Amino acid sequence: MVPPAPPHDPVPSSELPNVPEEWVGDTPEPPRPAPAPPGKGRMASQAGVVGILTLVSRVFGLARDAVIAYTLGTKAAADAFYVAFRIPNLLRRMLAEGNLTISFVPVFTESLHRSQKEAKEVADVTFTLLTLVLTAVTLFGVLGASWFVHLTAWGFTEDPKKFALTVALTRITFPYIFLVSLGALMMGILNAKKHFAMPALAPVLLNVGIILGTLVLSPYFSQPSIGIAWGVLIGGVLQLLIQVPILVKKGFLPRFNFHFKIPGVRKILRLMGPTLYGSAVYQINILVMTFLASFLPSGSISYLWYADRVMEFPLGVFAISLATVALPLLSDHAVKKDHAKLKATLREVLSMVWLVNIPAAVGLAVLAQPILALLFFRGDFGISSTQQTAQALYYFALGLPFISAARITASAFYALQEARKPVRAANLSVVVNILAGGILFFPMGHRGLALAVSLGGAANLALLLFYYRKQVGPLGLKSLLQDTAKIVLASAIMGGALLWIMQYWNLTFAPLWHRLFFVMVLIVAGAIIYGVLAWALGIEGLRPLRAAVQRRLKGRRP
Repeated sequence: MVPPAPPHDPVPSSELPNVPEEWVGDTPEPPRPAPAPPGKGRMASQAGVVGILTLVSRVFGLARDAVIAYTLGTKAAADAFYVAFRIPNLLRRMLAEGNLTISFVPVFTESLHRSQKEAKEVADVTFTLLTLVLTAVTLFGVLGASWFVHLTAWGFTEDPKKFALTVALTRITFPYIFLVSLGALMMGILNAKKHFAMPALAPVLLNVGIILGTLVLSPYFSQPSIGIAWGVLIGGVLQLLIQVPILVKKGFLPRFNFHFKIPGVRKILRLMGPTLYGSAVYQINILVMTFLASFLPSGSISYLWYADRVMEFPLGVFAISLATVALPLLSDHAVKKDHAKLKATLREVLSMVWLVNIPAAVGLAVLAQPILALLFFRGDFGISSTQQTAQALYYFALGLPFISAARITASAFYALQEARKPVRAANLSVVVNILAGGILFFPMGHRGLALAVSLGGAANLALLLFYYRKQVGPLGLKSLLQDTAKIVLASAIMGGALLWIMQYWNLTFAPLWHRLFFVMVLIVAGAIIYGVLAWALGIEGLRPLRAAVQRRLKGRRP
């Protein structure tokens, strides 16, 4: 009789860097034939999950904006709310999602490679420091709301009622930065643990809170925007709480820990200084645009806000979803000093994001007016508001491929724990935005400000790629650019076909259901035309998506 094998502990996959995770279990198994490479397809699959959930969030976001547009239109109250909401939103990008997460994930990932205990300590001390800083920032923001409004919308001082309303709304919405920043830390912990679903779903609850504030609370206030502002706080609380159960399950719910001198936290703080500015460059450019727009006729800030919200739909669903999934993977390669895989992953992600966002940019530019009419043309948001917002969306769309690629490339730097070069690129972007905005401000109005943001995004990407090539060597961009040329060609043909259709059939301002049918037909037609052309041209970026689909299909086989 053969004695039973002694019990053994499964070998962590982190200690077997060349073995795919699915090969590791309680009982060792021989390798299966021809497995998918560990990064190929899997990243596309994970990004697909995040993208779908982000899509749900963005749909709720558009529903939120539609409800607000119906309630406030593009009046002075709408301008006041969007300025008030933009201030904590900018700080959220700087202190939380765009800075803390980017600085935290690579260091936390490095700690996880050593031990769970060390990683938990890094998370706890970071949570403690963040809570203290956010408490101070929130108090300063509430007490200094008037100063913030002066800084971001100086032109409002010419209208005392509009200025006073903006200050009141800022005081209500400012604590949102406290809630969403703690939520972003939780998001970073879960993403580093390769759990992407719940963090991607959490923003849905922010939009639910604002919708409730608009529909339920607004009627109880003489100024409806006050109810919407309270909805922001409700959404922030829900967004934070939804992530708590999964953190408890994984044993990583943050607790207070005042041992501030641990090495990991010092490294995070060193990274946060430069990334505080570099990661929020797009929002800083939007803030510059808002400041200049405050001197334009009433409604200009609202035109830019609604256009920016629609433009951020593909930016969030595709670019930010890919960046979210890519950062932990890039950080793994950086920890192992595998520059070849770093460059290959960057090329793959850029190819995937351009495969979607270049045709999305063309589609937004061509269909700007029909899309905006479908989303917002009702109540106080009339034909003039739709047309003016469409002009802003057209110029925003020109920058979508550059801004989305810059977001990906910046993540590649942060994975290397290198933050100075993205800051230099951000400096160039802001300078270009200010100069272009100042030049285009008078002849083009709010359209010129939207174009300036796009030009700033292009400058940011160009310098980021230049610096990254100097850092890790040739990136192999020749093949990527050849692929990109095919994507541009397919997208241009698609755009021309859509313009031709709209010459003979246009229901932009028809009744709602006609508008919905019109836009859906155009989007489906554009997707089919582009998809056929992309397949016929043999665009390389389709390969990771094919791998993800094949992996899913194989996983479902008995």
